Amino acid sequence: MGRPRAFDADEAVRAAVGLFGGRAYDGVSVDDLVSHLGVHRNSLYKTFGSKRGLYLIALRRHLAEDVRPLLDALADASDAAAALRLVASADLGMLLLAAVERAPVDEEVATEVTTALAAVDQALSDALDIPADLGAALTAAALGIHLRGRSDSAVAALARRLDPLT
Repeated sequence: MGRPRAFDADEAVRAAVGLFGGRAYDGVSVDDLVSHLGVHRNSLYKTFGSKRGLYLIALRRHLAEDVRPLLDALADASDAAAALRLVASADLGMLLLAAVERAPVDEEVATEVTTALAAVDQALSDALDIPADLGAALTAAALGIHLRGRSDSAVAALARRLDPLT
């Protein structure tokens, strides 16, 4: 019989979300995971299978705990400016890094990212009662604002442009 696990796997995944969300997959080594998560290398592999295995679990946790609440909040957005502010201020770091770094080379990550972004598109379309293609364009614009520093002036300018459309 093996020894009981000496770490909390849930806490390790939560910490991994922070690491991968701040430094991306390729920016985090197994040594980084071992030292930051307080997990022995063997335990890491035994519990998660691999760095990629932990990454996928962390990505799914990020989608469930950071992106899903955004979708729920968008349903209550009163107007385009409010919806844009929600997207621009949400913690989407791991999703964005996954989209540019891992999705092009990892089909499973690509599926998760595509599904999450489509859900944001749909939530914006539904909240603002706009066509799906405009919801997708709005998602792209909101993520651009997010990447450029969450500028309230950019949100306000885009919202003013959307008013005739909604």
